[in-house]
Amino acid sequence: MSSEIDRNPLSALRTAAMFLTRIPVGGGGHAGGALAGAVWAFPAVGALVGFGGAAAFYLADSMGLPVALSAAIAVAGMYLVTGGLHEDGLADVADGFGGGSSRERKLAIMRDSRIGSYGVAALVFSILARVLAVASLGEPGAVCAALIGAGACSRAAIGPVMALMGPARTDGLSAAAGRPSVGQAAAGVAVGFAIAAFAVGFGEALFLAALAAAVAFLIAGLAKRQIGGQTGDVLGTVAQGVEIAVLIALSAR
Repeated sequence: MSSEIDRNPLSALRTAAMFLTRIPVGGGGHAGGALAGAVWAFPAVGALVGFGGAAAFYLADSMGLPVALSAAIAVAGMYLVTGGLHEDGLADVADGFGGGSSRERKLAIMRDSRIGSYGVAALVFSILARVLAVASLGEPGAVCAALIGAGACSRAAIGPVMALMGPARTDGLSAAAGRPSVGQAAAGVAVGFAIAAFAVGFGEALFLAALAAAVAFLIAGLAKRQIGGQTGDVLGTVAQGVEIAVLIALSAR
């Protein structure tokens, strides 16, 4: 059932930050439906995470460190801000989808705190791809624009997946979060597009929006076939997949 949109910017940002980062904003959890009502604020929090990574890159670059090392520090900075939440989701999905022989087994593996070979490989690719993409951009201004744009696009992609695909479990964070309406998810996409357009330009943002939609659709479709719906780990994988794709695209263009 769809929840009411949280129209209070500070409340929505706080709820989004609780879900997407480890920033101490107070509160002891996500009230049922509150998270779904705050999906429009997800891109803003993603942009803040990207800005944090850009600041880390700038500091490292200003100290005369090599570009590759500055890029690694930028990615590490974002990891610290988020607590590796999305990376953890990616690893769990890789282990579950890669190692499970049935829907029930896949879901059980995804809940296991241990990480397997599929998860390790996914994490190595995720970190390496982002470090290389950021390093290829080189100049601090370009890095800042790319990380902000990628952060906004990747978190904006979470809302539509929540709205269009039901939870795979009856319990867990995704089920408790509530289900945003298509309109609420669209509001998040609009916010993400506006931030990306400000960061990288309108034309580039159009391309990135199409890319983000394609990646999110592919991951959601895979999750539907594998486990019949989405989970918090799947949503984290959507964020990771879109962020990686956007950074690679910007580094190439």
